[in-house]
Amino acid sequence: MSNVFDILVVDDEQVIIDSVVKIAKLEEVTIDSALNVPAALEKLETNKYNLIFSDIMMPEMDGFQFLQEISARKITTPVIITTGYSTLDNTVKALYYGAVGFIPKPFSFDELSSIIKRGLRYSGLLKKMEEDSSTLFFIPCPPKYRRLGFSSWMSENFDSTALIGTTDILLKLIESVDKLELMNVDDNLKQGNECAKIYAEDGLVHTMYSSISGRIIEVNEKILTNPKLIEKDPYFEGWIYRVLPSDLENEKSQLISCSSD
Repeated sequence: MSNVFDILVVDDEQVIIDSVVKIAKLEEVTIDSALNVPAALEKLETNKYNLIFSDIMMPEMDGFQFLQEISARKITTPVIITTGYSTLDNTVKALYYGAVGFIPKPFSFDELSSIIKRGLRYSGLLKKMEEDSSTLFFIPCPPKYRRLGFSSWMSENFDSTALIGTTDILLKLIESVDKLELMNVDDNLKQGNECAKIYAEDGLVHTMYSSISGRIIEVNEKILTNPKLIEKDPYFEGWIYRVLPSDLENEKSQLISCSSD
């Protein structure tokens, strides 16, 4: 007989498991845990989970191998990746391999609470999609765009610039945008680095990661005065930055083509 839990925490550090358990008690979600990937895969064979919260650096198999194994086994449970070895490469790789979120260690109570709620909302969205395949629950990126996981998209322009924005699915998981905290013109972006904070009406703060590297040459002022515009039209009028890319051809290989969505 299988057990049902909200979250499976996979980490070789008991202190991390304990941190998630503390959040779980406050949010009234149930937790199961595993100290390594083989143990987690064994649990996934018999139990059901709404969300997986996994470290990268672990013995036997790492978090990236875990993501690949989950995909190979056609396990649809969403995965959030965390690591104490936070690099831009790790962020990009985790989102490319299918993680629905990334959070570096050490994380705060609010950061953990925010990403767990977003992950559980995504799990709920997947269930709705399975039950009703005829309804469009979120708008996918336009086919010619590329995206960094579910965090952000980029679109090339004819003048060698590119637009960056956030995906509709991320906005659906945030649920209701209150305000935005953006970077400035002439600031430099790095692929996989934090480039915006999205404040939700429920008080949670969500991080958007940049899809490409480059210099910001324009900020969409419309969304600063009207943040709801990114919810209404995230792929066109709700773009966030116009960027002069610095390494576009190489970085595109780390992005997912929206034509596959």
